[in-house]
Amino acid sequence: MPSWIFLSSPDLTPAEESYLLAAFRSGRFDPQGPEIGAFELEVAQRVGVEHAVAVSSGTAALHLALLASGAGPGSAVIVPTLTFAATANAVMYTGAQPIFVDCEPGAGNIDVQLLLDLLHQLRADGQRVAAVMTVDINGSCADYDRLLPICQDAGIPVVEDSAQALGSTRQGQAAGTFGLIGTYSFSHNKIMTTSAGGMLVTDDAVVAARCRHLSSQAREPVTHYEHRDVGYNYRLSPLLAGLGRAQLHRLDGMIERRRALRERYAKLFASVPGTRILGDGDPGSNCWLTSLVVEPVAAGWSAEQLAAYLAAHRIESRPMWKPMHRQPVFADCPAAVSGAADRLFATSISLPSGSAITDPLADRLFSTIEQFLQEHG
Repeated sequence: MPSWIFLSSPDLTPAEESYLLAAFRSGRFDPQGPEIGAFELEVAQRVGVEHAVAVSSGTAALHLALLASGAGPGSAVIVPTLTFAATANAVMYTGAQPIFVDCEPGAGNIDVQLLLDLLHQLRADGQRVAAVMTVDINGSCADYDRLLPICQDAGIPVVEDSAQALGSTRQGQAAGTFGLIGTYSFSHNKIMTTSAGGMLVTDDAVVAARCRHLSSQAREPVTHYEHRDVGYNYRLSPLLAGLGRAQLHRLDGMIERRRALRERYAKLFASVPGTRILGDGDPGSNCWLTSLVVEPVAAGWSAEQLAAYLAAHRIESRPMWKPMHRQPVFADCPAAVSGAADRLFATSISLPSGSAITDPLADRLFSTIEQFLQEHG
């Protein structure tokens, strides 16, 4: 029986083992150890910011970023509805009210016109907005050219959920560096992984210091244990930082592999009616995942049918995110929607995109999809 081809499994080599072993042998397992500092410095240099704070998850990074932005009870945070639950959960952790905004259909990022209209309405209603969050879907950056001036005029900071977008750029600028604070995730299926972990990046020294303080149980810098704030145990393990350093040094090669898979998908589906690659044509995307949008009437088959066929051949796929405004836990939250995210959820399928997919596995993957297309005419 053939092995499973997964959506985005970890891409590990002897280099990761070497870095992990070096971190282990250092005997420094405290968060002030050299591995953490080196990892933070290397990420900051990679994306071009002054400060980076390593934490235990991308969700932790989002939580700290929102706290540093002033989110809390009595305030609202604008959140794209097409995202993973962690984006909205981090808002709930602060006690703020998430307000969801629909996406534009081309790449699935936040609809800037809807955002503008919503901010006008909230201002008229006297609602304080602590932050606008963006999510760089599948590694494609949001339209920051239009979005940033809107938020600057309103005096609202931007917090970037770039969990999927480390290594992506827009007009040469790194994802995660457009707003006040950017965040990355290093979970098991991301472009690079530390098994679990995340990073917060910013050019604001005060913000970085505040987030670092809160991430370490908010302990004051005195010899005894003194706490003036409620803190969090969000520190990253030095062992995982060592793993992250190895992954970061290999990041460009892993991105190129994902881009090659994206190009192969684009070529395969170019002549298939009723199909398109979400966000295709973005030269700065890291191509974290390749998602196919299928219009069943034009194609003659649906995304669900392709998913079932792939699963029968031991190939993993999944739909796009179910919109947050459709999630039972957030059913009572306000939302400005156009139906775009609902349509993407109903008509899309994310296909195996990981850099760990070898040439033989890729050949099997594309051969299986070609068989499906032949059988469905």
